[in-house]
Amino acid sequence: MAFLYLLVCIVGLAGNCLVIIAILKLDKMSTSTTVYVFNLALADGLFMVGLPFIASQNFQNQWVFGNTVCKVVMVLDGINQFTSVFCLTAMSIDRYMALAEPFRFARWRTPRCAKVVSMSLWFFSLLTILPMAFHFSADRGLCFPDFPTDAWWLGVLSYTFVIGFATPFLLMTVSYTALLISLRSQQHHSSVTNHEGRRPEQQMTKMVVAVVVVFGMCWLPFYTFNFLSLYQDGLFLTFGRAFEFVVLLSYSWSCANPILYAFLSDTFRKHFCTLLCPRAKSCPSTQCSMERYDLNDTSVQDVTLLA
Repeated sequence: MAFLYLLVCIVGLAGNCLVIIAILKLDKMSTSTTVYVFNLALADGLFMVGLPFIASQNFQNQWVFGNTVCKVVMVLDGINQFTSVFCLTAMSIDRYMALAEPFRFARWRTPRCAKVVSMSLWFFSLLTILPMAFHFSADRGLCFPDFPTDAWWLGVLSYTFVIGFATPFLLMTVSYTALLISLRSQQHHSSVTNHEGRRPEQQMTKMVVAVVVVFGMCWLPFYTFNFLSLYQDGLFLTFGRAFEFVVLLSYSWSCANPILYAFLSDTFRKHFCTLLCPRAKSCPSTQCSMERYDLNDTSVQDVTLLA
């Protein structure tokens, strides 16, 4: 488990730093999507910073960093966690606007609007975590929110579950379902019947499955175990070990995004190749817009970009 925690932390930091550098150096946040991807990668990378503190507490069964550090780490951890989920949700809605009705929503999909939305999401994440910030304490040897009763715990868990998982997951699912329906309708009325005409829809379907399923797999067990902890009366050691794993799984979400980008996005693959293998002939060195087809081509050819 210690090795896995270290691996997730290293891969998450390295992968998201690579995404940030690729966007700043090669794309320069020229589109709304790259703005959301940048903020998602920033939140994911900062989310990894709190992992060593959590791992230390889990393995030593005590918090050794003091009460102030406890509050700071947990608040920043919560802000980055919620911002990551909120940015992904914004990207899902952005994908629908870009591919289903690109001209109708063109004025709302400028980099400037995306930056305003992203700043609002960071601020909203701060407001979301503030009600719990005052309750984090290390006075009892562990850094946990100290609530007086189980009813308080249940209320806070329900609050974070609805805001940090259920609602974003529902919005993502609705956005992608509506998008796929729209793409099928467009293809049905299109004269393109060859394999290349069907390829964008096939890629989009794979990406929808990847984004929604991976997000659900990484976070649903975490919330499930938190709710179960309220009714845990026996098998404390077994439950504790399993809980360590689901905590790691939730952090794994933040290091999964760059990996998914590399596998599912041709543009990100080219950007990563340019940064890691600058002298390779197969790697393009010119700047490549990550949404070069969004507004000029309604045939949804930019679906290779991970939502």
